[in-house]
Amino acid sequence: MDDALPVPAPDQPARPPVPPAASAGPPSTARRLLPPLATLAGVAAAFTYVGLVDPNETGHYPVCPLYGLTGILCFGCGGLRSAHAVAHGDWIAALGDNALATVGYPVFAVLWVVWVVRARKALPVTITLRPVWWWALGGVILAFSVIRNLPFGSWLAP
Repeated sequence: MDDALPVPAPDQPARPPVPPAASAGPPSTARRLLPPLATLAGVAAAFTYVGLVDPNETGHYPVCPLYGLTGILCFGCGGLRSAHAVAHGDWIAALGDNALATVGYPVFAVLWVVWVVRARKALPVTITLRPVWWWALGGVILAFSVIRNLPFGSWLAP
């Protein structure tokens, strides 16, 4: 009796049954490529803005809160200047502004290409790293943050 349609109450009009939703097939190639292309558009817009509005001039961007309160450089300090230098094709200046971010730009580009290729082939896009790799990444970021604040690591400061 579970398959029986419900009978409307006498004071309510009868509603026609709702047909079951058509089973959706796999998403089209354009739909699969939309997220990576939207990401590229966002990154391109950000780099365009930072390329046009120079972070080396005061007043355009807020000061890093950690640096503003303590004078300590975080791992991201100099990242906007680094992006500005990359937008102008000056990779050497970008390395001097924030070496970690400058190394991260090509890593992001490679991961983005992998994302596009896998999305085009309708393959799942997952980054599965063992915890040891995440800990190693955190260790590199922490070491970079500490070393750039020490006298012998001043070459890493922006």
